[in-house]
Amino acid sequence: MPARFLPFAGASMSAASAFRWRLNLYPPFLGAGVRVQRVSEDFLEVDVAMGLRWFNRNYVGTHFGGSLYSMTDPFFMLMLMQCLGRDYIVWDQAANIDFVSPGKGRVWARFRLTQEEIQRVRDEAESGAPLRPVYQVEVTDDAGTVVARVQKTLYVRKKKPKA
Repeated sequence: MPARFLPFAGASMSAASAFRWRLNLYPPFLGAGVRVQRVSEDFLEVDVAMGLRWFNRNYVGTHFGGSLYSMTDPFFMLMLMQCLGRDYIVWDQAANIDFVSPGKGRVWARFRLTQEEIQRVRDEAESGAPLRPVYQVEVTDDAGTVVARVQKTLYVRKKKPKA
């Protein structure tokens, strides 16, 4: 993906680094303590972490569910947008989160797409009809215990050519 697709990606900063930097300054992530730890140069992998702090803890002292969801919210959409480019419309359409166990320390979400998945989406969107791919991510703690499972449904459509 060309650096011009993301503002602030200069000669010394890759598009993936600019993407990570900007997301880490995004106010809802700052307020929840969400940190984007790693973005692969091809945008197929993103690792996000969140520590347990006084400002993202719930009444019983574990991670607030809204913060757990916020750390997973935009990533599949943003990754797909970066991989597909400007010829596609990509939106989050639906989400579901299952809280599995209490999050009591640092938690992680590791988002993964494959080149095969990107090609499958391109091929299926070629007709111009919308498709709704479903992606899943688990939020785990440092020990690997699943804290939450999130399912995201995206809306993807190839843009109509300009006349």
